[in-house]
Amino acid sequence: MSCSKIDPALHQARKPDWIKVRLPNNPVFFSTKALITDLRLNTVCESAQCPNRWECWSSGTATFMIAGERCTRACGFCAVTTAKPFALEDDEPARVAEAIRRMKLKHVVITAVARDDLKDGGALHFAKTIEAVREAAPEIVIEVLVPDFHAKEECLALIAEARPHIFNHNIETVERLTPMVRSRAKYAVSMKVLRRMKEIAPGIVTKSGLMLGLGETEPEIFQTMDDLREHGVQLLTIGQYLRPSAQHLPVLEYVHPDTFKLYERIAYDKGFEFVASGPLVRSSYHAADYDPRTRHNLK
Repeated sequence: MSCSKIDPALHQARKPDWIKVRLPNNPVFFSTKALITDLRLNTVCESAQCPNRWECWSSGTATFMIAGERCTRACGFCAVTTAKPFALEDDEPARVAEAIRRMKLKHVVITAVARDDLKDGGALHFAKTIEAVREAAPEIVIEVLVPDFHAKEECLALIAEARPHIFNHNIETVERLTPMVRSRAKYAVSMKVLRRMKEIAPGIVTKSGLMLGLGETEPEIFQTMDDLREHGVQLLTIGQYLRPSAQHLPVLEYVHPDTFKLYERIAYDKGFEFVASGPLVRSSYHAADYDPRTRHNLK
């Protein structure tokens, strides 16, 4: 989103002491980076400037971003480049699977940029990657974090047929702020995507995520939680929005860690099976803490 689309009256809140990012100090971090470079893979850890990438990579985990690193959308919060994408790489699913095999992961998250240039939005590429990963690591838990595919039934069916354990699609913000935060996406469409996946494949666990600090009100946060539960969502992440650059939406509020803990308790009371809520929580943060095969969570 360009500066001209951001209300100049909006201010940037001052970053508090509790927003701290760890720097890499573990050799596993550097070996993981080398492996990803060697296999010509992208990670959302780097492309989206995730604040937890040092911690996750030092633990030998990563979230793989397939279908290139150029997105066809221009969301006001996202650091991923908006540009005309390159063609899909046919060998990418095999390369992702090989990285996972070498890293000996127990839980992998596979995400992608929005590919509105493709008829299926990249859904078949997702399916091929899921299948390649399962063949390379049969015991692994596979989580996908997908774009909305414009809620096309045939795209969601491709994902469902590949049988990931967890289907994640982020709502990102409350309904009122969606046109500003996700200019080419719609709140109702995202809700439809989550509901349809649960209807198509009841055995697949559904998940979504919410960013705070963009001007949402507390009643709107609770309403979004209720909407997600009404659409069958079982897992929820809640984190602080952090501005990637001066060209992105400003942070209007840094929510206190105690408030995140309060929202976590409220979300559990509303029926979510697993909730991760905190200033630096992101969609993939501690994803392995929930095992959908046992429906076990760490409240």
